[in-house]
Amino acid sequence: MTQRAPILVFDLDGTLADTARDLIATLNVLLVREGLPTVAPSAARSLVGAGARALIERGFALNGAPLAPERVEPLVQDFLQHYEAHIADESELFPGARAALERFSAAGFRLAVCTNKPEPLARLLLDKLDAADHFAAICGRGTFPMHKPDPRTLMLTIEAAGGDPRRALMVGDSKTDIDTAKNAGAPVVAVDFGYTETPVADLAPDRVISHFDELWGAATAVLGASAFERT
Repeated sequence: MTQRAPILVFDLDGTLADTARDLIATLNVLLVREGLPTVAPSAARSLVGAGARALIERGFALNGAPLAPERVEPLVQDFLQHYEAHIADESELFPGARAALERFSAAGFRLAVCTNKPEPLARLLLDKLDAADHFAAICGRGTFPMHKPDPRTLMLTIEAAGGDPRRALMVGDSKTDIDTAKNAGAPVVAVDFGYTETPVADLAPDRVISHFDELWGAATAVLGASAFERT
């Protein structure tokens, strides 16, 4: 019986792609419309990473204008409409990401994305960044009934990509990603350049990397050399 391929499952925002400038720019459109000060892209670590709803609520709260619950959903819809039209104005893959994807693909790995970004937006972003073809599965909010950190999200992504859950590695930038992997019993490598206020090393991933050039060594250390054997 042919063994399934080893698999890397990536978070998207703050892990594969630096999307903060476009996300913050869209938030600022809403803030300006409400007569509030804009926020700087440097605020991304404290605002971005938990989805559009949390970004909006945090952005308004930062300006001393917390939102009533009934105001949030209309603002989310406005946000998503504007963001979709400007999803890759300034967003780009992090340095070394494309080369890493190509290296692991050449080594026989399946690649997948597991994000809490709505699936249509995740696919659109990766298309715009000319990266979608690298992935056997692109799964986001709405793909499954649950979302990260529910471990079923990761396991269903692995299944959708045809990967081997016994030779699977999660790559992310946040507590949500690390908790998802741990809940699923999968190893996790964290990047330290993403969108989290808590240093990822404090969240006890299996490895921390500061550049995608380091991912090959980290994956080898975590999965073992047998994961790289052709089957």
